[in-house]
Amino acid sequence: MNFDKLSGLEFVRNILEGHIPPGGMVAQVMPMEVIEVVRGYVKCHAKADKRHTNPFGGVHGGFAATVLDSVTALAVHTMLEPGIGFATLDLNIRMLKPIPLGTELVGEGRVIHLSTKIGMSEGTLKDTAGNLYTHSTAVCIIDRMSPGLPSEDPEA
Repeated sequence: MNFDKLSGLEFVRNILEGHIPPGGMVAQVMPMEVIEVVRGYVKCHAKADKRHTNPFGGVHGGFAATVLDSVTALAVHTMLEPGIGFATLDLNIRMLKPIPLGTELVGEGRVIHLSTKIGMSEGTLKDTAGNLYTHSTAVCIIDRMSPGLPSEDPEA
């Protein structure tokens, strides 16, 4: 599959459908699964385990940051045409209460603004009962001059 021929929405839907692996080392240590994708919105399940604890035994803030960076960036990605590059430029997170260990969480990312150069989104991390643990805002820089995604072929 030639990834740079897919729109962002098509790319993220292919992750949801299992045609494209979630990717990289992050996928090996972060129990996250994309469960819903529409234009401008991504939802995932995540669950912190013992690999995500800090020295005090609580869930490290980096767990929430990783989930929120993923859902907010993917939400922006769903709005982009094929071959467009982007990256998180700024991620702000408000930790409202400690993330529980071993609890099924729902991460959601929504685009709140999109221009030719900037995508802004917000994210939340809640439990399945709807209790809010974290809220974030993200700014992604959009690079329309460079190739967006690597080709599946390492020689390409």
